[in-house]
Amino acid sequence: ASGSQPDTEAGAGTSGAAGGTAGGEESSFDYDIIVVGGGPGGYVAAIKAAQLGKSVAIVEKERFGGTCLNVGCIPTKALLRSAEALKEVRESADFGVVGVDGLQARLDMTFVQKRKQGVVNQLVGGVNGLLRGNGVTIVSGEGVVKDAHTVEAAGKIITAASLILATGSVAKHLPIPVDPAMEVLTSTELLQLDSLPESMVVIGGGVIGIEFAYFLASVGTRVTVVEFLDRILPMVDEEITQQVEKQLRDMGIEIHTSAKVTEITACGVCFEKNGKTCCAEADKVLMAVGRGPRLDGIDCEALGLKTERGAIVTDETMRTSIDGVYAIGDVNGKAMLAHVASMEGIVAVENICGHSSVMDYSQVPSAIYLQPEIACVGLTEKQAKEKYGEIKVGRFPLMANGKAKVAGEERGMVKVISEAKYGEIVGVHLYCIHATDMIAEAVVAMKLEATAEEIAASIHPHPTVSEVMHEAMHALADGRAIHF
Repeated sequence: ASGSQPDTEAGAGTSGAAGGTAGGEESSFDYDIIVVGGGPGGYVAAIKAAQLGKSVAIVEKERFGGTCLNVGCIPTKALLRSAEALKEVRESADFGVVGVDGLQARLDMTFVQKRKQGVVNQLVGGVNGLLRGNGVTIVSGEGVVKDAHTVEAAGKIITAASLILATGSVAKHLPIPVDPAMEVLTSTELLQLDSLPESMVVIGGGVIGIEFAYFLASVGTRVTVVEFLDRILPMVDEEITQQVEKQLRDMGIEIHTSAKVTEITACGVCFEKNGKTCCAEADKVLMAVGRGPRLDGIDCEALGLKTERGAIVTDETMRTSIDGVYAIGDVNGKAMLAHVASMEGIVAVENICGHSSVMDYSQVPSAIYLQPEIACVGLTEKQAKEKYGEIKVGRFPLMANGKAKVAGEERGMVKVISEAKYGEIVGVHLYCIHATDMIAEAVVAMKLEATAEEIAASIHPHPTVSEVMHEAMHALADGRAIHF
């Protein structure tokens, strides 16, 4: 499917924009809602609004799907899938496969890139089709917000009763000296590589940095990670982070924590650690220090739009400081995850349509696509102790799970945490194969305020990796698991 977008379809009054107005009165605006930005927040908001009977225009200057679909989660996972396939070939002899020389196996990055782009193009084309199929007017061009009801895009002025700002984010850079002789990449450029460097320094030990470090090390690049904080993946439960760090070090990845990067030279990255200056040599450098809100086309000061630390301030209904203007996704800086942006878009639209809807950020799942995978929701053990004092913890190791043993991937564990008084589950952390697919069970359980006893009483299919959740709930509820 093509990823191209149709030419601008918007024109004043072309949308039948009276839809959604009270008492059938004709609206003075071109549309009920204009969405600025077509990422996973913006396009979901536009589709949801159209499904609820609103006339909608969506403005996108590049390709639908935003960072996530085009230069983020989807292409990254496509590369990681190729790395996983390479790993399977190299380890195939362990499963009785003969006649394959795993030592000679390697990735053809030109083909990998072609496959990745094919996946992205098909999904982008699918988003275009969904928007058209739901009657959303597509405006191709950069949107400039003129006031609370007006957007200029593609040389035209369009108006709406409500605006939803979903302009996304951009990669951050450290304010340090950089020698132009060193090639410094962000995740966007790294995703386009058609050849692999022999060595790379990754600045940043968060999700983006660690996923790329894992990918590069998996396919033969010598990787060094430099992280400012005292551990990598600081958002992950510390017990699991320790196991992940050991896995990465076993892969040959050199990890420096509590390290402050001071300079990028022609040869590598210099950093301060324990009062000493150290340098890590590399062919290329990946700058993976996070992302910041993108405010292109939004003059917050002129509009009177309140911001904090560069992000548009919103309340739990996604309203901004300007009546009728909402902000969703990375631009509000709350939780830079695609699935959060999508839910924020739905919340914003429901409030525009007169419903009472709020965002709950306490049960947002996160996923990290190493192998084994990492997935979590809620509080870490440390956070739970700080909030509740007395807590209970249930654990179960993957080495005691039959399906994991069959798959040949027994590393990892599942960890569930509850507060002691009522037994409410407040955190679930998975480090195992299929973790990112299984975390949804924990999200639903926490949303419905299920107890460990209730989940332990729910039959889980055998043999599956999902049984580790069942066992951990037994450990939490009864003090011991069944099979460990």
